[in-house]
Amino acid sequence: MAPVKKGILERLNAGEVVIGDGGFVFALEKRGYVKAGPWTPEAAAEYPEAVRQLHREFLRAGANVMQTFTFYASDDKLENRGNKLTFTGAQINEAACDLAREVANEGDALVAGGVSQTPSYLSCKSEKEVKAIFKKQLDVFIKKDVDFLIAEYFEHVEEAVWAVEVLKETGKPVAASLCIGPDGDMHGISPAECAVRLVKAGAQIVGINCHFDPMTCVKAVKMMKEGVEKAGLKAHYMVQPLAYHTPDCNCQGFIDLPEFPFGLEPRILSRWDMHKYARESYNAGIHFIGGCCGFEPYHIRAVAEELAPERGFLPAASEKHGNWGAGLEMHTKPWVRARARRDYWENLKPASGRPQCPSMAVPDGWGVTKGHADLMQQREATSQDQLKQLFDRSKTH
Repeated sequence: MAPVKKGILERLNAGEVVIGDGGFVFALEKRGYVKAGPWTPEAAAEYPEAVRQLHREFLRAGANVMQTFTFYASDDKLENRGNKLTFTGAQINEAACDLAREVANEGDALVAGGVSQTPSYLSCKSEKEVKAIFKKQLDVFIKKDVDFLIAEYFEHVEEAVWAVEVLKETGKPVAASLCIGPDGDMHGISPAECAVRLVKAGAQIVGINCHFDPMTCVKAVKMMKEGVEKAGLKAHYMVQPLAYHTPDCNCQGFIDLPEFPFGLEPRILSRWDMHKYARESYNAGIHFIGGCCGFEPYHIRAVAEELAPERGFLPAASEKHGNWGAGLEMHTKPWVRARARRDYWENLKPASGRPQCPSMAVPDGWGVTKGHADLMQQREATSQDQLKQLFDRSKTH
């Protein structure tokens, strides 16, 4: 029999570094398996080979958490705004669990089942109705016996608390991450207070994912940690940021950037930026370190390589990557061989190659959140009249 793997809390309690995977919806959209807009994970059932391969690439890069590709897989999101499906939410979630478990068993990795924010919450459905959505997803995770649970990508701490309260009923370890920055959630509740509420609700791991760049997310997690410690509580901390630079974002993050989602490539972080992110996270006391939208396997490999001294090993993918560009020593051109050194890559300021490209953007700031008429969701497709109203309004912002 294979040895029993240590659980997530055992690893974190022992001071180990746990590395998450990356942003599946963005990665698979670029590969042609996910539709931007809905951002739903039908690919787990439609194109399992694509999802399986991406899991394997993240595992090879050093990730030891395989998060089920169940982002936005609640029925109310799967059926939102005319999205047509050939699979049920349960079928998608079951397929995602099977794929994650298959690949996790190929290494020393754990499977995390994830739930995220719901259109029903934005449309002011009741706590009972929203919790029922989480419970339906949770039934699949229990059936498939995932190793731990994540409530991720929540803009409102109230909804995240509801999710944690449902997830903790299983007795499995629960992590909770909000897609907020240092300014707090969409109602202005500070990261510190958000973290305290999540820990009191039952989350053993709290943190930040998505919406902002790594250093912004780390800053927000530091605020969470300070709040939890000040309240006399205990928790572990996680961070899974964007792989995009977002210094010009407002409180709602990169979705307000004019470049979202199809023009973000000039903002992508390099592998060397990821070394800085990994070290900053570890030094801040964050030991569950991964990525979200924009993260590709080579980004996770960079995180794993930076933290190899703490982990005691390099990821398998490092066999094809020289430390700090050392592989360039074998290049045919001498000026490229001269780049085979750490100080070159650490001090490089990459050019965009776009002479007319501004260094910063002006985010869209419509200033609406839960309860506003603009955020009431619907099952039927967005009409042309509704789109025209949005097009006209966007001209005034």
